[in-house]
Amino acid sequence: MKNSVLLVTLLCILLGARAKADEYRIVTEEWAPYNYLQDGQLTGLTTEVVNAIMALTGDNFPIEAVPSMRATYDLRQQPKTIMYSLFRTPERESSYRWVGPIAEEAIYPYQLASSEAPIHSLAQLMQAQRITTRHAGLVPDTLESLGFRNLDRSANQNVQLYRMLLAGRTQIIVGDTPAGVAYYSRLLQIPAGTLRQIPLELFRSSLYIAFSRDSSEAVVTRWAEALDQLRSSGKLEQIRLAYE
Repeated sequence: MKNSVLLVTLLCILLGARAKADEYRIVTEEWAPYNYLQDGQLTGLTTEVVNAIMALTGDNFPIEAVPSMRATYDLRQQPKTIMYSLFRTPERESSYRWVGPIAEEAIYPYQLASSEAPIHSLAQLMQAQRITTRHAGLVPDTLESLGFRNLDRSANQNVQLYRMLLAGRTQIIVGDTPAGVAYYSRLLQIPAGTLRQIPLELFRSSLYIAFSRDSSEAVVTRWAEALDQLRSSGKLEQIRLAYE
C-alpha cells in the first residue's frame, strides 16, 4: 500500500514537472488594434489570433501585457518566451523563430488636415520643426536610422501622440498603422477628416508571432500549422475584418 502511494506521488511530481517544463510564457505590449487592454481584458486582432491558435493546439499558455521594452527584453533573454505582435525585419531575423504572417502593415506620418504647412515630400518631413513619436521602439529607431534629427521621443503611450497633436503641442506624429490611427480616432472621438495621412510610407513589414530561439521546433511547427488552418478556413480573415 505504501509503495503504491509513493508511486502515485512520484508520478504526480514527474507529470507536474513535465507540464511546467512544457509551459511557455506569452508577452505582448499595448499596441492597438493588434494587442491592447480594454476594460482590464487583453484583446485585439493578434490576441484573438493567438487564442484561436491555442484553441487548435490545445495549449493554454499565460499571456501578459507588459511595457514594450520589457516584452522585447524578455523575448531575447528569457527561455520559452513568445511575443506578439512583432514586425519581422532583416535585423531581427536570426534572433527569433517566427510564425506568421498575421498581417502586412505600413507606418505613415500624420498631421492635422487644417495645417497651414501640409507636408508632401520626404525633404519637407525631414525639415519639419518637430515629429513626435514613442520614446522607444522600432519606429523611432527606424526614423533615426533614416537620418531624421527632428524627433521628439517624449510619448510613453501611443494615445499621447494624438492628444499632443490635437492640443497643438506637436505638428506631426508617427507611431501607428492606418488601422491604429482609426482605432485611436474612435477612442478619442476625433471627427472624420481631422487627421491627414502624409503620403510617405516610412516603414512596411509583416506582423508575426515571435518565439525565443530555445523554443521547441515541435511547438513552433504546431503553431505554424494551426495558423495555416485559420488562414485556409477563412477564420484569420474574419478576425482581421472585425478590426477594420
